[in-house]
Amino acid sequence: MAQIPPSKSAGAPPRQVLAFGAWPSPISSETVAAASIAISDLTVCEGTLYWLETRPHQGGRQVLMSLGASGAVELTPAGFNVRSRVHEIGGAPYIVSGGVIYFANFADQRLYAQRDGQAPIAITPTGYRYADFTAAGRRLICVREDHTDPANIRNTVVDVPMAGGSAGEVLYGDSDFVASPRISQDGRRLAWMAWNHPAMPWDATTLYVADLVEGLENITAVAGGDAVSAIEPQWTSTGDLLFMSDVEGYWNIRAWRGGADTPVLTQPSEFARPPWWLGQSNYVQLGSSRILARYADAGFDSLVDLDTASNIRRDIASEFVECHCIRAMSDEEVAFVGYSTDENPAIVRLDVASGRAKILHRPSPAPVAGAAISVATAITFPTQAGEIAHAFYYPPTHPDYDGPSNEKPPLIIAVHGGPTLQASAAFNIAHQYWTSRGFAVLDVNYGGSAGYGRKYRERLNGAWGVIEIQDAQAGAAFLIARGDVDPDRIIIRGASAGGFATLGALTRSDRFAAGSCHYGISDLEILLRETHKFQSHYLLTLLGLYPEQRAKYRDRSPINNLAGFNSPLIMFQGSDDLITPPNQARMIRDALDGCGKPVAYLEFEGEGHGFRRAESMVRILNAEQYFFGKVLGFQPADTLEPISILNLR
Repeated sequence: MAQIPPSKSAGAPPRQVLAFGAWPSPISSETVAAASIAISDLTVCEGTLYWLETRPHQGGRQVLMSLGASGAVELTPAGFNVRSRVHEIGGAPYIVSGGVIYFANFADQRLYAQRDGQAPIAITPTGYRYADFTAAGRRLICVREDHTDPANIRNTVVDVPMAGGSAGEVLYGDSDFVASPRISQDGRRLAWMAWNHPAMPWDATTLYVADLVEGLENITAVAGGDAVSAIEPQWTSTGDLLFMSDVEGYWNIRAWRGGADTPVLTQPSEFARPPWWLGQSNYVQLGSSRILARYADAGFDSLVDLDTASNIRRDIASEFVECHCIRAMSDEEVAFVGYSTDENPAIVRLDVASGRAKILHRPSPAPVAGAAISVATAITFPTQAGEIAHAFYYPPTHPDYDGPSNEKPPLIIAVHGGPTLQASAAFNIAHQYWTSRGFAVLDVNYGGSAGYGRKYRERLNGAWGVIEIQDAQAGAAFLIARGDVDPDRIIIRGASAGGFATLGALTRSDRFAAGSCHYGISDLEILLRETHKFQSHYLLTLLGLYPEQRAKYRDRSPINNLAGFNSPLIMFQGSDDLITPPNQARMIRDALDGCGKPVAYLEFEGEGHGFRRAESMVRILNAEQYFFGKVLGFQPADTLEPISILNLR
């Protein structure tokens, strides 16, 4: 959904010429922090819309919101943070039933009951984590992660009494992981998904159903299995079970009915996203025979309305390039979190019949508009071994400034985390921070990214630390050949798995003038021993069995390849990160300093895997701008606090 900036009128004042990277920008680091209120976990409970907002200026805490007659209302009292640590990544940390809010509190991970006008009361003991709830009479059925024995963390489906006094009774605990417990509409059956190491939920899951009596009886596997990911179950009013499966190469909608797994909506597009977070909702039922679903095609979301009785489908035009958390408000209306190319996300209500969308709530409107916004353009380019890769390109854009005619802009290559995640064309205020200063940005969906089918996801298996770097280099070469960017001023920037790619790229390639690594991985063998349960076997798919493939682990670890490290690096790390522990960053910082390589390092007390606090966001962007100015040789327009860059000459 690329847009062309409005043309300059003949009477407009002449545009000023200034070095790329040095343009005065209307977007400050403080502006980015203020505009970074995230929306997640939208749901409809008992006819009311609820969702979570992440507040950078409140230390990054998540608060529950609802939509009332007078607008959005904050429901979470001070001192509470609605956020689950199941899988350390969380998702679906609350439910509303009988007018009572039940939620996981981040500090102690206990489950709390919050009744109208009363302070929340803990109803479970410490040592457990809860998420992904469904209500059944006077009990909650949910995912529980048991940490009472840190050496043997157990993930189970449990039954928790709403009255409290119990950690919950285990209903199912025969797999390493569970998710999405869903009760049939008659209350008699339960469906859930489960999987075992070394698979991640996008690799291989099994979908189960069972009779729900005092416990579970007649447990039956109905879909999924080896090399098939079956996710996101939903019961229909007639007792069929809908779900997503990639058995044919893409997550499409299928049904278990009459004891058979049958296709419902099939096309070569992804109808689901990789279930990193619990509680995703990529489709919803409308009445007894209709489904409203989103699917991804060439990096952009589309909406489809399917009548399953007549098999008539209708595509719905939408201005939104991403649609998350689709929920039914009635048989004719849905709500979702909508992302466009030129605005921050919003809660959207869609009239399905007419296709008319209405913005219900946007917590942080974009601080710029029109010609100040660089809009993403999807590009596809050749890469290694005759393959292609995908990316979104953002040219430098400013309403008043141009770069010198004899120069090309510097390029920031953004490498997303996961690695099984994906870059998006949705408005990204952090990208605009750079494009409004005269940088181009290329957000790469390298081989291994989600959104392009299972085969594309599996390109990275066994080749992590190689494919994503090759694809980043190929994206840079594509833009250089087009004459878009300066080949001598290319920066690579990424977080988590993207940080690993950043470090690896600087050890293996001379293409990049600098790197910015956010909580990246430097030693894969140590990470294999120290990371959390959810991802503790992920490397066995991405790299191979250990210790059988130990040589590969060592070769791919950036800390073992410092001789090739010829470009300056800046690093950012949270002290409380349990996914990529701080020693990963500290080790390579010390090693680079010991080798006399230029490196800067900032660690943030109290931050985890991802920076949630406004002050951290501000400090990071200012430090990066200062660092890039020093390395690339331009003077930023902003007044910036200097940082220490060791060994920079």
